Order: sequence, then structure tokens, then C-alpha cells
Amino acid sequence: MTSNNKTRIGFIGTGIMGGPMARHLADAGFAVTAWNRSPDKADALAPFGVGAASEAKEARHAEIVISMLSSGPVCDEVLFGPNAATDAMSPGSTLVVMSSIPVETARKQSVLAGQKGIRYVDAPVSGGEKGAREGTLAIMAGGEASTINALEPVLAALGRVTHVGPAGAGSLAKLANQLIVASNICTVAEALLLAERGGADPARVREALLGGFADSTVLRLHGRRMIESDFVPGGPAKYQIKDTGTALALAASLGLTLPIATEVDRIFRGLVDNFGGDLDHSAAIIELRRINVL
Repeated sequence: MTSNNKTRIGFIGTGIMGGPMARHLADAGFAVTAWNRSPDKADALAPFGVGAASEAKEARHAEIVISMLSSGPVCDEVLFGPNAATDAMSPGSTLVVMSSIPVETARKQSVLAGQKGIRYVDAPVSGGEKGAREGTLAIMAGGEASTINALEPVLAALGRVTHVGPAGAGSLAKLANQLIVASNICTVAEALLLAERGGADPARVREALLGGFADSTVLRLHGRRMIESDFVPGGPAKYQIKDTGTALALAASLGLTLPIATEVDRIFRGLVDNFGGDLDHSAAIIELRRINVL
């Protein structure tokens, strides 16, 4: 399936994350054709060797189709709904869903794909816009080991892949990732707010913490965003609550109570309600400031 770099790849969804990912695949020598609901985003990739498809069903010519869409319902519609991309895929081809979708959605899609003779992998990513641009994403893959092993030369152009279990396990690992990221963002925001209100320079406090036990990617990247009030979205807050909400619903179905995740979800929902969903999730600090002036 991936014996040489002329493997044909269909890439569906070329937004903040998908655009750079499609470029990396083309840079690696794969024959990439992209489709996006807003055609200009796919057309903009032409100078980088990425072809543009007029409809998602042009995936019929691809050996591998990668989806980087915004949510489970959107994935279901584009991949399995009316005029579905999978209707045009050949038996023996592979569908790789790299979007953040619910575990049950991934398991259901795996069954539907299998009924069409299509191999299925759910492989969500962590690393954000920076990781997509730099090709350093952490890729959590669920599916058959043989399929994921065959995909490794392709996924290596995007980052580091780890096989975490059967179909749906990738989405489960991503939910675990999102709970850690979301709670870390809120904790960093609280720490910087405490420094700010207590009379210290938040920028200097952040600098002092780098390299110690409190250091993290969130402190380095999102802590800087908070200090500079740079909330241009890399990870929009509306997608953060999608993930925390999905994680809490799954936890409830398993009989689990997650008190920290519940509070973190409340903070991000307040951010979206009061300031909109298109700010970066590091904007949690402005929701904490709002709470503290009430």
C-alpha cells in the first residue's frame, strides 16, 4: 500500500491543521489531492504540489484517504452520508480519520468502512497548529496493527505515530490528551492570574518556572499567549468544549465522575458563552478574569 512515494493520497479538510499536513505529505513526495468545503483553502495549496478536488468523492482515485474535519457529525456526513467519499473508495484502500471524534463514532465508522472493504484507522493528533506546521504531531492510532504499520511511511511525514489499540482507541487516547491539555491551560491561567493580582510580573514568573517541575508545553506556548493577549486561534475554544464535553459524556457512560474535568469544562463553556468560540483556548485566562470581577 505504501511501498513508494507515489502513493495517491486524498486529503479531506485543509483548515488550520489540515493545510500544513497536506503540504508535508506533498513535500514527502506523495501524490496528494485535497478537498475542502471552502474551495479556496484547498486551492491555496496548489503552489506546494497539492492538487485540488472539486468534491470529496474524488477520493475514488486515492489509495489512502485522510480526513481532518472539525467534528464527528461532519466526518459522518462527508465520509458516510449522501454523496459519501467512501462510496467512491476502492476495496482495499485505507481511510484514516485524524479528526477528534467520539469513541463510539470511530467504532461505528470502522464497521461501516469494513462493510465496503475499506481499512479504517482513527488517528487523532496532538501538537496543535505548531505541530502541524512543523511535522511533529503526536499521532494516536487505533485499528489493525498491520494497517497502521503499512501507513507508517505516510504518517511519518506528519509526526510520530503510536498504535494504541483497536478502532476507537485512538479517539480514546485523544480524549485523555484533551483533558490533560485543557486542565493544564486552566491551571497555567490561574497561576498567571495569581501572579498578576499579587503584584508580580507574570512574564517573569513564567520565565522563572521554565525548566522546573511546573514547566510544560502549555506554559511555554500558551503561557506566552496569555501574557501577550494573543488569542488568534490555533486551537479554538469551541473545539475544546467539544472534546471536554465528549470526554465527560464517555466518563458518565462508564460510571466515572471526573471533578477536575467538569470544572475545566465549565470554565471553557463560560469563555465561549461570554467571549465567543473562535478565540484560542489559551483565552481561558480572560474568562477567569471575568469570574474574578463579579
